[in-house]
Amino acid sequence: MTITTSSILKDVEKIRKNAPLVHNITNYVVMNTTANALLALGASPVMAHALPEVEEMAGIAGALVINIGTLSDPWIEAMFKAAKRAKQRQIPIIIDPVGAGATQYRTRTARELIETYAPSIIRGNGSEIMALCEQGQTTKGVDSTSASDQAIDSARSLAQEFDCVVCVTGETDYIVSQKGIIQVKNGHAMMPRVTGLGCTATALCGAFAAINQDFVKAAAHAMAVMGIAGEMAGQNAQGPGSFQVNFIDSLYQLCETHIKELFNA
Repeated sequence: MTITTSSILKDVEKIRKNAPLVHNITNYVVMNTTANALLALGASPVMAHALPEVEEMAGIAGALVINIGTLSDPWIEAMFKAAKRAKQRQIPIIIDPVGAGATQYRTRTARELIETYAPSIIRGNGSEIMALCEQGQTTKGVDSTSASDQAIDSARSLAQEFDCVVCVTGETDYIVSQKGIIQVKNGHAMMPRVTGLGCTATALCGAFAAINQDFVKAAAHAMAVMGIAGEMAGQNAQGPGSFQVNFIDSLYQLCETHIKELFNA
């Protein structure tokens, strides 16, 4: 399977036209960054994790994004409640197993979520994806100790077991499903220096999945847009701080010309 510049542009235009509501249960560190990224692209973000409202919010959203970055027991309960409602409504669930492999608590929570409510898309770095499959695989806190290509076999295993799309991000992004593998090679070397951009990739998967039920293409389009915006941001950035600002602006400015000139698969 391949993706094209025209298919990426079509989905970007659809997001901007429909402004899908993306319900995020995400971590404190990235809430602002991911909300601004979704807004800049054209989606409508909501960050809601309170137990009394998560089911109701999932009841009106176009996609549910679950990010385990700053776990606590009440948040885990909220994640399961929201995921149950999302499954009932048959809206896409995107799970980001942040830091899986760093502690048993994180790894167990991510695995239980995936086993109970099989997601449409799992998005993680190489170490996180491997930790979901392999006991003893570790991460450096929330940072990967493995390159994305080292996690391809684990991604295949998860895709087969849960009939989902697994997006492994790194220098090259791999979108793995039972249909095969898509590679996206866009991006910028400064992206790992900005906290929350991996989580932003997951949130963008939610926006694209909300408007495209082909979740392979949705994930691939999200990664292409992330990488292209990263390359645009890097053209004028002086360091991680200005890169972050330029990245949000680049998502807002993204147009057909950028996609055609920069997309690299």
